[in-house]
Amino acid sequence: MINLFHTYIAPTAGEDIQKVLNTGFLSEGETVLQFERALEQQFGFNQCVSVNSGTSALHLALDLAGVQEGDEVILPAQTFVASGLAILYLKAIPVFADIDYFTGNISPASVKEKISSKTKAILPVHWGGYPCDMTELLALAEHHGLKLIEDAAHALGASYKQDPIGSISDFTCFSFQAIKHLSTGDGGAICCKSPNDYKTAKSKRWFGIDREKAPLTELGERAYNISHAGYKYHMNNYAAALGLSNLNGFELRLKKRIQIANQYRSALHQQDGIRLFNYFTDRQSAYWLFGFHVEKRKDFIRKLKSAGIAASVVHQRIDRNSVFGGLTKNLSGQEAFDETQIHIPIHDALSMENAEHIINTIKQGW
Repeated sequence: MINLFHTYIAPTAGEDIQKVLNTGFLSEGETVLQFERALEQQFGFNQCVSVNSGTSALHLALDLAGVQEGDEVILPAQTFVASGLAILYLKAIPVFADIDYFTGNISPASVKEKISSKTKAILPVHWGGYPCDMTELLALAEHHGLKLIEDAAHALGASYKQDPIGSISDFTCFSFQAIKHLSTGDGGAICCKSPNDYKTAKSKRWFGIDREKAPLTELGERAYNISHAGYKYHMNNYAAALGLSNLNGFELRLKKRIQIANQYRSALHQQDGIRLFNYFTDRQSAYWLFGFHVEKRKDFIRKLKSAGIAASVVHQRIDRNSVFGGLTKNLSGQEAFDETQIHIPIHDALSMENAEHIINTIKQGW
């Protein structure tokens, strides 16, 4: 079976993790710091703070943005539930904007319509790794005095107008969960544009304690005085060791994804029953997913399954969950997207021959 996802583990990972285990120092330490610096250097990130999950990254970013009870945060429903739940953690209100049917990304025009006096932040999601329309979203955020928090769980290695995702907005949140481009087993990171936000993020991820200003005393206890409530969101050393191992060769693996995506686009752009998503050359997708619109979707899924190929919608609109208050009305792009979106395999273990088999199977019809 050609699976939709694959967990990449570097050949050196076991050895690198064992070195950390041998030290006996497993919590946050020097290895975490090395991982953060490596991310900044390799991807051109703003100041990077690692955490224990992508969901923690979103929650902490919203907290740093000053989101409080009763505030509104605008996001797309085309995402995983973590994006919306992180807003609920702060007793704020998720407000769902429409998406572009041809990309799956949030519509700036819809965002503009959803802004109210209660709006505190905009949370765009780079669906499948394809960057949102950041110029328009940045302009809206600046004009209305809003924080812009990118959910870049799918977008490690992506860029917009030659700027790396992770260097553009107030906050950018990444996920290093098992099946993402880069895995730390589970983990995440926040990129902070403001030095003050970066400093606060580092303390809030560890109970509100600033390690750099909390030296060990003779009594064996750190000297600190917590001024704001924090969380237990820090990454540990052995997760960071796995991340550092998996960073090796990342550019080559991303290049291969792009090659496979180009192979798909070239072969399928005139295929009956398929409408490829739009792709503009002012941005580079990280291709965590390769999606398109398809007619007779269930028949398409069955056809691929019969040939040993997985296909999936991955996620449908999250406002179908009652925790978010029910379906948002008048999201025509989202409604249409839900009816026809599908994704086929694209990952590190996929060979060009596998991709050709997938293409040939699709060309047989369904």
